[in-house]
Amino acid sequence: MSKADGTPQRLFSRGSFLESSRTAEILRAEATGGLLLIIAAAVALVWANSPWRDAYFDLRNTVVGFTPFDLHLDLSLGAWAADGLLAIFFFVAGLELKREFVAGDLRDPRRAALPVIAAVGGMAVPAVIFVLWNLGTDDLVGWAIPTATDIAFAVAILAVISTHLPSGLRTFLLTLAVVDDLLAITVIALFYTDHLDVPYLLLSLVPIAAFGFLAQRGVHRGWLLIPLAVVAWALVHESGVHATVAGVALAFTVPVRTSVSDSDRGLAEHLEHLIRPISAGFAVPVFAFFAAGVYVGGLDGLRAALTDQIALGIMCGLVLGKTIGIAGSTWLLSTFTRADLDEELSWVDVIGMSLLAGIGFTVSLLIGELAFGYGTREDDVAKVGVLVGSVCAGLLATIVLRARNRVYRRICELEQVDSDADGVPDVYQRGDDSP
Repeated sequence: MSKADGTPQRLFSRGSFLESSRTAEILRAEATGGLLLIIAAAVALVWANSPWRDAYFDLRNTVVGFTPFDLHLDLSLGAWAADGLLAIFFFVAGLELKREFVAGDLRDPRRAALPVIAAVGGMAVPAVIFVLWNLGTDDLVGWAIPTATDIAFAVAILAVISTHLPSGLRTFLLTLAVVDDLLAITVIALFYTDHLDVPYLLLSLVPIAAFGFLAQRGVHRGWLLIPLAVVAWALVHESGVHATVAGVALAFTVPVRTSVSDSDRGLAEHLEHLIRPISAGFAVPVFAFFAAGVYVGGLDGLRAALTDQIALGIMCGLVLGKTIGIAGSTWLLSTFTRADLDEELSWVDVIGMSLLAGIGFTVSLLIGELAFGYGTREDDVAKVGVLVGSVCAGLLATIVLRARNRVYRRICELEQVDSDADGVPDVYQRGDDSP
């Protein structure tokens, strides 16, 4: 793997200044949402194990909605959070993914190779580990639970430990999470669809096409787009495909650019800036609040849950599987191609980022509910595995990344030097740093 001039491609090298600035802006927004997510999950976990836990479960199971035109939209608050609010999350992820591959650094196949290969490896190895733990049982359906990465939770950890992550690693983390989200929604659509009502699925294409028609013409009026999005979501929900798929499908219809100029901001970026705060600040924390509340049953119950094969498979998948999958695929890419690790970084940094990607909170909880059924014993055990595995991955990543913080601080200071005062740091104007 090399550049057009034949020189080796640098893994985790910084991209363009525009992309690095944009990545930093997104991660700042995700950090705030991630802190809210952690708070919401902690409140839910404490409440679900308090003397007032019945009130929490009654709230989560409260049914709200109606059934217009025979659509089953009378759902519990927990189901509304999983099916409805997470559709907003996946809509933003779809916008980000399309923008990255159309106008971002990932339009260059050489730069796209690392996060795509790492994301695939980071999903495959945890799945294999889970399967190995649960061979011979009926719980193999949960194989996809430890395959997801929660970018908001991961960035919140970075914000808490105050590490000065270089732009190359920041871009890799965000891109890895975006590709991971696409693979996760694909897995959900293909493997966690219990029944398929084809007429409803085909009918959902009508509002999706209408949404895309308006978006392609630059229409961004909420009173036109929101009703179409809601109808599309309802029809996909009724079809049997998980309703979050509608979010990604709608996002893919939105244009990235307004013209052939790379610098023009299209409707995708406009909607992303508008909706990301809603997703990170409300939709994901509310989902976490309803999903993370699991009654452990004291120390004995926690001990029993943590020794269950489901929980062990998830924990090992998140902590070991993600690290082996991401770091291992990166090493293979470096070993068998002409791609070299960026000279400013070491393999310790790759391991630290791989551990950080083992935080699989939001989507892992969602897949657990889809795999085992909402509120079942297996679902509760899976939630314990996700929570403990994510915390362990976060703690280990904190130790590794904090140990390298002095190096990161030096790189970040270098990335801010602007000797000619033209508004673009010097390191982004060197030929060897360009994508």
